[in-house]
Amino acid sequence: MYISDLIEDFLEHLEIESGRSKRTIENYRLYLERFLNLSEEILGKDAIKPSDIDRELLRKYRLNLNRYGSENGKEDLKTITQAYHLIALRGFLKYLARREIKSLDPSLIDLPHIVRKQVTFLHFDEVEEMLNEIDTSTESGLRDRAIIELLYSGGLRVSELVGLNRDSINLDRREFVVRGKGSKDRPIFISKSAAARVADYLDARTDSLPALFLNNSNNLQSVDTSGNYRRITTRSVARIVEKYARLAGITKHVSPHTLRHSFATDLLMNGADIRSVQSMLGHADISTTQIYTHVTDAHLRDIHERFHSETK
Repeated sequence: MYISDLIEDFLEHLEIESGRSKRTIENYRLYLERFLNLSEEILGKDAIKPSDIDRELLRKYRLNLNRYGSENGKEDLKTITQAYHLIALRGFLKYLARREIKSLDPSLIDLPHIVRKQVTFLHFDEVEEMLNEIDTSTESGLRDRAIIELLYSGGLRVSELVGLNRDSINLDRREFVVRGKGSKDRPIFISKSAAARVADYLDARTDSLPALFLNNSNNLQSVDTSGNYRRITTRSVARIVEKYARLAGITKHVSPHTLRHSFATDLLMNGADIRSVQSMLGHADISTTQIYTHVTDAHLRDIHERFHSETK
């Protein structure tokens, strides 16, 4: 059986048995097809079999990935992008092993060391400065305030926020469930202020559309065939966040994800344990959450200075 056929089987496995998102499957297809094309070129074959994958092919494949941009007249693949290619290949090899198809041992694939970018976050007073710039005398202003408070209070991903419906969120109990990455459900808890701002926005609306947040733009593209405003998009939310950060005089780049970073950082700085923060963010791996421990170092230094006894 050829690799090309097995890749299709693997992608169907990801969709049906693993419940992976369409976007993940599309990315895996891209990475594995690139592996297939490069491997056929390296081996000089029109088609390759699982038994053709060995350490030497892996070495040459990694070398090709590292040189991919310069050899194709394109931008070089970033280290993290190369790692995604290898993660996809490792998952594919694990799938072959479970089917008892002889190929390279997936444990032989080591991922490159990735230096993560410094996490950007806002302090509480900076979030308040953003909120103070919003004119809540208009429906769009009420919406914008509700969006920013919900992102900061609940630690939502922007994709999760735009997918919310009116009946998704319980404003009395101030909690609800979202389906995040990997189709995993997790609880979201929000503050009294965030719940009140969402209620204010909904009270100002005269429509009966199910979406929690609508695109109130006058752009005709934001209106559906019935003349109703469409659900707000992730790009529109990004513009809203960027707008009020700029008005508040915040010079660092601020995105919806910055508010998620701020949510996590605020919890840790106020004493929350990292496992609880992991659950609230919906991270599958604790290592993903540990990036926030670096941004709390300055806070820990302050605690040390204030409370640790100094010898004389």
